[in-house]
Amino acid sequence: MAFPSRILVLAAVLAGFPLHAVADRTTVCTITVNSADERETFRRNLPDDRFQFVELVERGRPDWLASACRAGIRCDVLVISGHFDGGDEFYSDRIDARESLPVDEMERVSCSDSCPGLFSQLKEVYLFGCNTLNADSLDSVSGEIKRSLVRAGHSQEDAAALARALNERHAGSNRDRMRQIFKDVPVIYGFSSKAPLGATAGPMLERYLRAGGTAEIGSGRASSKLLGVFGPSSMTVASGATDDDAQAPFRRDACRFVDDRLTAAQKLRFVHELFGRDMAEVRLFLDRIEKTVASLSVHDRLTPEVAAALDTIVSDRAVRGRYLDFARDADQPAVRMRMIDLAARIGWLTPVERHAEVLRMLGERLASRTLDVSDVDLVCALNRNGELDDAPDALSATHAGIGAAHAGIGAAHAAILACLGDRFARAQVLRALTSARDDDGAFAQVYLRHRPIADAGELRGVASAIARMSNGQAQVRALDTLAAHGVADRESLEELTHVYASARTPDVQRAVAGILIRADYRTLAKDDVVRTLTQHRLKATDGKDLIDALIRRLQQALTDAAPTQSSGGREAVPRGGAA
Repeated sequence: MAFPSRILVLAAVLAGFPLHAVADRTTVCTITVNSADERETFRRNLPDDRFQFVELVERGRPDWLASACRAGIRCDVLVISGHFDGGDEFYSDRIDARESLPVDEMERVSCSDSCPGLFSQLKEVYLFGCNTLNADSLDSVSGEIKRSLVRAGHSQEDAAALARALNERHAGSNRDRMRQIFKDVPVIYGFSSKAPLGATAGPMLERYLRAGGTAEIGSGRASSKLLGVFGPSSMTVASGATDDDAQAPFRRDACRFVDDRLTAAQKLRFVHELFGRDMAEVRLFLDRIEKTVASLSVHDRLTPEVAAALDTIVSDRAVRGRYLDFARDADQPAVRMRMIDLAARIGWLTPVERHAEVLRMLGERLASRTLDVSDVDLVCALNRNGELDDAPDALSATHAGIGAAHAGIGAAHAAILACLGDRFARAQVLRALTSARDDDGAFAQVYLRHRPIADAGELRGVASAIARMSNGQAQVRALDTLAAHGVADRESLEELTHVYASARTPDVQRAVAGILIRADYRTLAKDDVVRTLTQHRLKATDGKDLIDALIRRLQQALTDAAPTQSSGGREAVPRGGAA
């Protein structure tokens, strides 16, 4: 449906209707990336003589939004249906669906002259997705911003006030972003938290439309009736940003990152301009700066204009120093690592200097008493290819006790050292998996997602330790962690079968079943295993579950493996075997 508006006009002319009869109709544009319930409800209830519908999504075509722009479509009402939990894109839960609507692309359309008409006359927008108008900040960075402002010479009180103002002025929530994208649109409906699925939203919408809501569609005025119907489902309403808003300067800055009228060199010169401001603003634009620099191809970097813009940034040593000072003070190690990587991509850090910055960060984190699972996740991801395996030795030379002795260090520190290739720390993390302490087990879980158990000896040791655990809840946690490993070792499976037999709660038995059901049935399909599962089964109060499925599969495997007899009493030859 590349040119639906033109087709409608042509059809009107051929049918003898005046052009204004089509032009006067309200154009309802729909973007359906998941459920079509909302679209079809609108279509059924809005009269054809007043409304025309245009579905913008063209299945199998990745540039469908650009196609709509080129077709000159102008929407009066926009209905977007899709999951939106993460805040980055509208997406589908259907496995075969390939279409999505990234927020970045919506911003590009809103900011660029290449698509001036699509959203230009919108009166209403309906965002059927979770958290589409959630007002909570997605990335609150008040702590590090405040410290940066204090370093710049502001008092503690002024710094706190300025940090609050910066966070408010920069579109930091889903609600803010939607208001920026749909600038000047009078009415934007969305949800502050969980939205109803299409199958539920459709009938609710139908009820509203049949109760007189049809007359309100396209009016550009917020409907108390609609909010009343969807109110229990967290529907809320906002209006698009205007040039008088406090966030107007932010929108102008944000648009300079995505406006396709600007060249790569012009965007880089704007990035340099940002670096000249307080680093607090740089932090708030970090995501956009990262995307801009990452989008540069090798060819882009070799063009004289881009190369000159990059050289200007690289040679600005004062900005480099302020940037790295801010990065080292970041509240979150993951943000600090992003800033380090950005500095390397820009050219402020050589590979050797980047490595030194990472070691510095690791040393500071290992010296901290506030480690959490995100630290372990980050370090394991950083050392995915073993490039930081030298870190324990390098750090032990400058941080007493780090990497040199393991007695007395906690599970968090052990997990980080294990991520860095320390085999003694790995053994300690494997012991932490079977600890009764929830925190220890959590650190071990995160570590093992990155560095799973592959050695049969380690696996047997862990299975044996799980069998000796007395805390049922901790035992379930350890078993669930092991389930992701796809255990195939015969001795370990036998040990876990004993755990099942001696279990005191159905939860432990279910956790064991979660491991066994993923195992090779040829290893497990034995009469004594099925007897153990059946005879020691603890009565559960919530009906059939994974244990029943496991028993059925093993019984079926035993039946399939049993020899069949020929009519003469001799064992029949299995299919595919030799006579």
